[in-house]
Amino acid sequence: MSGGRHDGHGEWNDLLHGFIDGELDAANAARFEAHLATCRDCAGEMENALMVKRLSAREGVKWQAPDTVHARVQAALTLEQSMMRRATTAASQTESPWQHVWRLVREWSFVPSLAVLAASLMLVLNVPQQSQTIEDQLLASHVRSMLADHLTDVLTSDQHTVKPWFNGKIDFSPPVVDLAAQGFPLVGGRVDYLDGRVVAALIYRRHGHVINLFIWPGAAGAKTNAEKEGYNFVEWHADGLVFWAVSDVAAPDLTTFRDDFIRATAP
Repeated sequence: MSGGRHDGHGEWNDLLHGFIDGELDAANAARFEAHLATCRDCAGEMENALMVKRLSAREGVKWQAPDTVHARVQAALTLEQSMMRRATTAASQTESPWQHVWRLVREWSFVPSLAVLAASLMLVLNVPQQSQTIEDQLLASHVRSMLADHLTDVLTSDQHTVKPWFNGKIDFSPPVVDLAAQGFPLVGGRVDYLDGRVVAALIYRRHGHVINLFIWPGAAGAKTNAEKEGYNFVEWHADGLVFWAVSDVAAPDLTTFRDDFIRATAP
């Protein structure tokens, strides 16, 4: 979980993936379960890892990417292969495939652009691009953001820092508010790519759950509520912008988030 991990969790992070893969002995499994009951950070990461594992295990989790993405992937893979040749191979001989994927993500995470790309490679939908629904794209972006420690590009709850950070990175000015008083604290922001264009993403939390709020210019329309793969979506429009919030929080909570955001950003 981006920004939520703290020093001293390296051992627990290793145990987490061994626990998921059923590779811990009885003593370590019991020790990790006891820790999990008292650590919100590890419980949240456990939830994310299990969710990603379930989705990536679905039949044909692939996407026919455009040529530009193929080029970026090839460049990243070339760099990754160079990095791996310099690394030792002893550990990899005993790793499960799932542990290997997570290790690569951690190794790439020091380069932000590669971290995003690594996350993108782990989960894309098995649907031709031209037939993807907006919900499909939103869900993929939401899940991708929680991989490779790239939930945010700017990590702060200060709305006066997040809003100007977008200047020069996108061609519009998204409204930014901290809703901590309403139970939805601002975590930060990032730029993302969705529906054929660069968009703004604001990140909020609700009782340990992540809410991604995607924003881009668009025509006004009706409010929309939807559910897909256990995730809830709400859409609204204001001041020439489209807003989509995505999260695994309960639908009423996400509707409340939308209403609080609208009130906080009203003229």
